[in-house]
Amino acid sequence: MSAVFIAAAALAAVSKEHTFRVAAEEVRIDVLAIADGRPVTDLKTADFEVLDNGVRQQIQYATLQRKMPVAITLVFDMSASVAGELLVHLRNAAYELLADLGNEDRAGLITFNNAVVLGSPLTRDLALVRQALERARPFGNSSLIDASYAGLVLAETQSDLPLVIIFSDGRDTFSWLSGDSVLETAKRSDAVVYAVSTGRLPNKTFLKDLVEFSGGSLFEVEMSKNLPAMFLEILDEFRRRYLVTYTPTGVAESGWHKLDVRVKRRGVHVRARPGYIRKSREERAR
Repeated sequence: MSAVFIAAAALAAVSKEHTFRVAAEEVRIDVLAIADGRPVTDLKTADFEVLDNGVRQQIQYATLQRKMPVAITLVFDMSASVAGELLVHLRNAAYELLADLGNEDRAGLITFNNAVVLGSPLTRDLALVRQALERARPFGNSSLIDASYAGLVLAETQSDLPLVIIFSDGRDTFSWLSGDSVLETAKRSDAVVYAVSTGRLPNKTFLKDLVEFSGGSLFEVEMSKNLPAMFLEILDEFRRRYLVTYTPTGVAESGWHKLDVRVKRRGVHVRARPGYIRKSREERAR
């Protein structure tokens, strides 16, 4: 079986149970509020404003995610370039991240090289994730785009807050999916994607587009020994985000909806997804 078909089979297996919650009437927006470079964590529902295709919406609630269960999907490059010291630091970063999770949190692992491999589904048994990472061995090429799609799908298999952390050098040499098709999937997903890359990426790359569409961030690290601190920083920032929800009113029933999320407090800026795709009533009923 060729590597392309191995990747396809892996993606199909991960996709088996997934549904995208953004298709429901309630829209959920993951929002990071920042002032002077730091997350703002004392905002109330009344402090937020959401415009859906230019129409102001009635926010149901805005809740800080700090005490809510999270579901972290780790998507790790295991191509030949991830070997030796880099692999050691990557594993250590994952172990420290898992050690920082609570009893109600979940984690899962997807690795990629010539194929996309589901190492562990999202689970509270974090030992399974550690064992899967121990078994992973770097070789071959990089199927970054395929693996990113698998990560989005896996993230949607649980109702907990979906966070996807992708580690890669940003290069894709073996995927069969197109970057645009995966970005379309991101528009339908609630998952927030953070990407970590070793080295500097070009201004226009798939990873940068992916984190922008999901409301996440891209971090470029020069030294792999900084990966553990970076992973913990990502988790801490994610927990300091808000979950803002509303039921769309006065806007088109289907299609692309542009979002404009604001905080009324002066000096506070927000990071959130730029929009979402809303399915028609008929599509939601299927």
